[in-house]
Amino acid sequence: MADKTVHKELRHALSVKLKEALISVLPVSLIVLVLAMTPLVTITGRELAVFIVSALLLVAGIGLFNLGADLAMTPMGQYIGEGLTQSKRVGILLPVCFVMGTLITIAEPDLAVLAGQVGAVMSGPLLIGTVGLGVGLFLLLAVSKIVFQKDLGSLLMFSYMLLFALVALLFESGKGPFLPLSFDSGGVTTGPITVPFIMALGVGIAMTIGGRNANENSFGLIALCSIGPIAAVLILSLSARGDLSYSVPDYSMSAILSQGPGTLFLDTMKDVAESLLLVVLFFFILQVLILKLPKARIIQILFGIAYTFIGLVLFLSAVATGFMPVGYKIGVQLAASNPSTLILFSFLIGMVVVLAEPAVHVLNNQVEDITGGEVTKLQMMLALSVGVGVSIGLSVIRIYFGFSLLYYLLPGYLLSLGLSFFVPKLYTAIAFDSGGVASGPLTSSFILPLAIGACMSLQGESAVLDSAFGVVAMVAMTPLITIQTLGFKSVLSVRVRDNAAMRRILQAGDDQIIYFE
Repeated sequence: MADKTVHKELRHALSVKLKEALISVLPVSLIVLVLAMTPLVTITGRELAVFIVSALLLVAGIGLFNLGADLAMTPMGQYIGEGLTQSKRVGILLPVCFVMGTLITIAEPDLAVLAGQVGAVMSGPLLIGTVGLGVGLFLLLAVSKIVFQKDLGSLLMFSYMLLFALVALLFESGKGPFLPLSFDSGGVTTGPITVPFIMALGVGIAMTIGGRNANENSFGLIALCSIGPIAAVLILSLSARGDLSYSVPDYSMSAILSQGPGTLFLDTMKDVAESLLLVVLFFFILQVLILKLPKARIIQILFGIAYTFIGLVLFLSAVATGFMPVGYKIGVQLAASNPSTLILFSFLIGMVVVLAEPAVHVLNNQVEDITGGEVTKLQMMLALSVGVGVSIGLSVIRIYFGFSLLYYLLPGYLLSLGLSFFVPKLYTAIAFDSGGVASGPLTSSFILPLAIGACMSLQGESAVLDSAFGVVAMVAMTPLITIQTLGFKSVLSVRVRDNAAMRRILQAGDDQIIYFE
């Protein structure tokens, strides 16, 4: 009887997740299909058919992954955070967080997507390993912030000053074209595997330690973990030698399908299995040695890992087969025929593509829970949609005119850090977390090929590394501004209400008796 109840609950939960995934993917797919019916782009019937099948697989993949995140990735992070913190084993907690941060980043699918697209200038395994170490070190810093009750704003300020000092060294050494790739590495790191785990880890540690700033302390881990990869890749780029010219990979659908759908699917299964295996093995070592969770929870986690595995395989197969080639082709053709339409399309697709990012839904749910509804899922989604839409539109403008990414990054981060002095710290922590979360697998596998295609038409292959890359970094930056603006509006609204209440009290006259309860 109990088993039937569990299966019924799982079926219901999966049904809900699939409906959410359909709502997420449908806008992106419809915009692409409508565009394909116009004379602006030419997409063959075969390409459209593959794209539609890929969209359906994407729905299934996101739905299964989100269910797996709820059952496995989020509980794993929370159990590790709570278990090691309750045991007062800070000496074990910190190295465990470093190892888990490194392993879970190596398992991140969108990092693998990015590494595959830049293999011509940087070794994929070297890039993935470097980024993993960067996340591990900064997760160690982020957890130390919670344990020792340090201020997030000060850490962010210091970290970004360090980043821009490294940027100055990069330009001084003549390696400026690596700047966009470095900042893109920070954006793709925080994706569908990393976000549920790291956010839950932060919640588990913060709530166990407690204190009046527990809610605020549970955020900010993603923000710091997004900085580590940027610093690590900037340092790696400083040591780059030899030919730095970039060759655009073959994005044509015929080239991808020539491998055979079965081969692509099996390769994806192998990559996902290898990545997840490291995380799962390390968790079960902790389970045996320290956590000692009951059997029922372990069974739930195993089910969740299975759902996560199947969901990621479907997701990655879908984006590689249908979304990446179509995104590249749209970029090439729109840039060649009508650049102004490309800018408008980029803004619209940016507004809706964030809906299809699995990690965004995990973040929005946790934000609404932690803030007790003060920041709703709808508010978060609107702020993220506008921010991502603007960022991709601005990226296409940069590709058209060919100026440096620094013209966006410097004022953008200065404004973001400046706003942090005027909004509640909780909003700052949520905003900087959101920046990393918004730039997930669909950004690196649909938006980045779109930008590369546009750059190929407008500037040629030699400009791709410097001009097309950086779009993921822009997606990661603009939510910092939009969500803190939401916090600034909240502060102003409270101030206006308080002033209005005070005026009413003063206008009532001195003979009014005011009772305070």
